Amino acid sequence: MSHVFKQKYGWTITTVLLALAIIVSGCGQAGSDNNKNNANTAATGETEQAARSVTHAMGTTEITGTPARVVVLTNEGTEALLALGVKPVGAVKSWTGNPWYEHISADMEGVTVVGDESQPNLELIASLKPDLIIGNKLRQEKVYEQLKAIAPTVFSETLRGEWQANFLLYADALGKKAEGEKAIAAYDSRTADFKSKAGDKLNQKVSVVRFMAGKIRIYLEDTFTGVAFSKLGITRPDNQKYTDTFVEEITKERLPEVDADMLFYFTYETGDGKGTEMEETMLKDPLWQSLSVVKNNKAIRVNDAIWNTAGGVIAANLMLDELYAIYEIQQ
Repeated sequence: MSHVFKQKYGWTITTVLLALAIIVSGCGQAGSDNNKNNANTAATGETEQAARSVTHAMGTTEITGTPARVVVLTNEGTEALLALGVKPVGAVKSWTGNPWYEHISADMEGVTVVGDESQPNLELIASLKPDLIIGNKLRQEKVYEQLKAIAPTVFSETLRGEWQANFLLYADALGKKAEGEKAIAAYDSRTADFKSKAGDKLNQKVSVVRFMAGKIRIYLEDTFTGVAFSKLGITRPDNQKYTDTFVEEITKERLPEVDADMLFYFTYETGDGKGTEMEETMLKDPLWQSLSVVKNNKAIRVNDAIWNTAGGVIAANLMLDELYAIYEIQQ
């Protein structure tokens, strides 16, 4: 049977958010001064802060002052806001969870669910009276014009492996560009630390597999996990270095293709039990059990939300925490 990596996430998300708060604390005094200035401006009836232009996937948007009522329409965008100390007034539902991923649920208490990434509820968004909407061209291009009629709207271009560029865009839209750059620099520093300490362990070839209802997928380099692995120096088997797709969907008969020195697998379970059923069926299959990576106890179960679905800065840091532990590297 494969080794199962287990970790409680309750304390970890708090640790990550605290670390990010420390990272951006150098900008805190300036933010405090700005808040005081804004308060003085309001008290004296002076002209509002001048608008600034933010260039994004759909053009240029003018944003005045510091947005206070933000609606976010992607899961990775939700993590970006939380990491930057902004609690949205509305957000799309997490792909799994009720309604939020476990690792962010405590920080999302009281936030209004505004549909999901594929179908945001425009009427509900408007009722929240946002002063900024953050979305994504890949997901919501068709409703961009309606969204920008509600409030200034900023769209990132795409998802999957682009969370760092998206994070910096969102930070700029929120008026927190410096804080965003510090958070990314801190993550990059951690990845460099992991890579330098891993040494010969990076010679291991690593597969990434996802079980879904009726499906088995190999996750490749243009994915959330794949981009992280590239930065960390974690290498993939030669037969998994495709360039024209982000996943390779396989049949059970192709399970031998996922064999490697190490394998991470996660399961997309929406609550109907079908994803879990697929996982359990495959793990009992003789082809899976015949894999050398399974026989060597190097097939490791990890959390789908953190390793794939959430796709944001918090998940990236939590995944890196787990990799430090799995590779037995001291942080």
